[in-house]
Order: sequence, then structure tokens, then C-alpha cells
Amino acid sequence: MDLKQLRYFVAVAEELHFGRAAKRLFISQPALSFDIRKFEEQLGVQLLARTNKSVALTNAGQALLGEAHRLLLQASEAERITVRSAHGLAGRLRIGFVNSMLYRGMPQAVRRFEADHPGVEIVLKEMNTSEQVQAIQRMQIDMGYAHWGNFPSDVTSTTVFSEPFLCCLPADHALAKKRKVDLRALAQEPFILFPRTVSPHYHDLIIAQCVGAGFSPLIRHEARLWQTVVTMVGFGMGVALVPYTLRQIHDPRVSFVPLNGPTLRSDVLLLRRSGDAEPVANRFVEYLRDAGQRAPARPA
Repeated sequence: MDLKQLRYFVAVAEELHFGRAAKRLFISQPALSFDIRKFEEQLGVQLLARTNKSVALTNAGQALLGEAHRLLLQASEAERITVRSAHGLAGRLRIGFVNSMLYRGMPQAVRRFEADHPGVEIVLKEMNTSEQVQAIQRMQIDMGYAHWGNFPSDVTSTTVFSEPFLCCLPADHALAKKRKVDLRALAQEPFILFPRTVSPHYHDLIIAQCVGAGFSPLIRHEARLWQTVVTMVGFGMGVALVPYTLRQIHDPRVSFVPLNGPTLRSDVLLLRRSGDAEPVANRFVEYLRDAGQRAPARPA
């Protein structure tokens, strides 16, 4: 049983006339009669009772008609979804993300995208960079937003956001009201930093930045998330270097102060499978870029 046979049967069953059904299907009447006979032989049942003057549905034909309508409707919907998906208008999009993306327009992009593309289901999965790389390789996510890393050849990376780091200080700190802070002024301060096992890239960058300023930072506390780092600074537990976008955490207990001179930058990378160009994923990238541009301005 195929869709063509079902369409032919439905046309005859609705018209109850081979001539009108053939005209509706844009085929000849003998060809339609032959195909219906072949269909009945294939099923082993008579679907239509024919006389010289009339055509009527048998009980088997009546039972098939309802199912045929349902199957043809499902096939039409499947075709529509497939075509829409090919143009980035339908389907499921699984996105890995690091936590800081919540402050880079990710929630706003998801809401706008789903409002404009009701046929697309977005599934967000919070993961660190190495977890995203593995998930992309295993086809468990379609794309990811992560930080720097060493990526295998089957994973491509493109920079989508780049911003400087700021000094994050308790609001009552002596340097909190300064327009800019020299990193060397923090030489005796306790630092709050990611464990190296969580983010070796940023851990090493921050250590190297401090060493370049002439001191080795005293790492007093460790935290796995940027928000936790900022919260701990707010409790007066130390100082930290954090990406510019964390200024969106409006905590009155914390001050964010630019650093003097050249400073390290926080880059967010779009991770994809090499050669992957799914339209629905490409469309979301555009929405996220737009949402990121609408976020509070970041210095170049």
C-alpha cells in the first residue's frame, strides 16, 4: 500500500464515479480503474461495488476510507514539516551553553526565536566546554556556546562575543570607587577563581595576567560559576577578575572596575560539527547575535 494508491482510492470513494475521479486526478479513466483493481488484489478485498450505472463503497472500503484520510493527512503534515525544517522553520534545536550565556542574550534570543518559529522546539543544556565538544561529537546537541579550548577536527569554532575582563570588588573596598584599577594593586588581595579542572583556559589566563603584573595571586576560594564568584565577592570573601557581561548582575554589594592597560579578554565561541549547516541552527545564530547586540554595550 502506498500513498498514490490511497489518493486514487479516496478520489473514487468521494466521487463515486471513475470518470469524475480520473478528471480530478488528471489521469485517464482506464488507468485509474486498473490501479484500483490492482490495489484491491494487493489487499485481497473488494473496496468498491461496481455496476454499469453506479459505484458504491463496500464495508471494507468504508473502513479504509477513514483510515486513508488520516494517513494522507499525516503524510501531508510530515511533508510540510520536512520542507519547513529544510528552510529552518521547524524541528528541534538542542543547544549547549555555558552559564554566562544567560547574560549574553540567550534567554531573549530563545523567546524571540520560538515566537517567530512556533514549529521549532529549542532544548537548552548547560554544559562546560569539554562536555559540549563531546556532546557535539556524539550528536547529542546540534550546537554549543562555550569558551576557548582545544577542539578536535570534527568540531569547528567561531568567535561570537569578545569582551574584556573587569575587576570585581566588594562595594566597600578601597578601590571600588576608582575609575580604573591597576592589577598590581591587588597583589595582596585574596582571589576567588575557577578550579583549573573546571576551566583550565581561564584559570591559566588569569594566573598569567597576574604574574605578568608582577605577582602570583593568592587563591583563597574556588567557585564553578561566574555568578557564584560575584556573589562571594559581594560577601567580602575576596576579589576576582570577571567578564564584562557580568556587570548585568546588579548586586549593590559589588563594584565592577575596569583594569588599567591591556587586559585579557573573554571570548564566547559557537561550536558546530564540521560541515554542519542546518538552516534552523543558522537562523538561531542570527537571533543570538542580535540579542547580544541589544544587551548592555560592551567596550571593543
